Amino acid sequence: MRLDKTELALVGLAVLLLLGGMVAPGWLIFLVTIALAKALVVQGVVMQMKAGLVSFGQGLFYCVGGYAVGMGGPFLGISAGLVLLAIGVVAAVGLAMVLGLLLTRYREIFFAMLSLAFSMILYGVLVKSQELGSTDGFNVNNWTLLGQTIAGGETATHVVFLLTVVAAAVVAFLLHRYYRSSVGMTCEAIRENEVRVEYLGLSPRWIQYANYVAAAGVSALGGGLTALAAGHVDPDMAYWTTSGEFIFIALLGGTGSVLAPFLAAIVFSLVRTYAIEFVPHAWQMILGFTLLGIVVFLPKGLWSLFTRHRPEAPVVPAAPQKTSTGGAGA
Repeated sequence: MRLDKTELALVGLAVLLLLGGMVAPGWLIFLVTIALAKALVVQGVVMQMKAGLVSFGQGLFYCVGGYAVGMGGPFLGISAGLVLLAIGVVAAVGLAMVLGLLLTRYREIFFAMLSLAFSMILYGVLVKSQELGSTDGFNVNNWTLLGQTIAGGETATHVVFLLTVVAAAVVAFLLHRYYRSSVGMTCEAIRENEVRVEYLGLSPRWIQYANYVAAAGVSALGGGLTALAAGHVDPDMAYWTTSGEFIFIALLGGTGSVLAPFLAAIVFSLVRTYAIEFVPHAWQMILGFTLLGIVVFLPKGLWSLFTRHRPEAPVVPAAPQKTSTGGAGA
């Protein structure tokens, strides 16, 4: 199996991150872990953007993945971390299969508002659930990986970092192959002209349905990894500002590559962290100016910095070749 430049870059960056995690301080490892986990949710947002849909409620599946990890221990008696992540993904996919039957009937602002509405419904349910901690949420129990108990502290930080880097690399690799496939290219065709895709004998609605379900699974994985890293879940994971953050990161990075959400998520985390540190009462304004600058100067996102082509040299027409004519007398 031959790897292209993007896939080689994914492997190389994953190895560099894993090596860097051996010497980086704990606070930086945690920051990168959360950024990569949220970037997985942004990958779900970008998947739908490529098909012409913008989800303002991706926090719904982010929250489902996180709460599945948190509830697995006290409610189901499950402590295996990988199993808890799988439960979150399955729960989100099952929910998306039901909601997608309705949501994929709509386009543009109607899809955006409906997705936001379902996310806020989940937020309202969790806020009213005293068994789940109401507005405070609850802590994630100790979990295990390959039979070893992960009880928190520096060890847990490094283990979750390892899991997140590997999961991010695998998901990005698969998504890159998906975007290059016929179905992935059809999604972009649907965004440009849905009617013409129907003329080809394809069903735009069912392609978007499958895309929506897959995006839910990817987002739930990000939510589960966030829960393991933070050791806590709360209803704010489904709140509209959380979904808005994912849209912010998607616009910040652009849709030009599967690497863009990871770059944007790390930049976003660094900008927000230092803005809160140095300008604690105006950090939202700093983020606003950052997004404004990206929209004005880099409308295709940060990734467009890596895709700008040099001007091509002018093509010089070749000189006409002389042809010899045969004949007896000249």
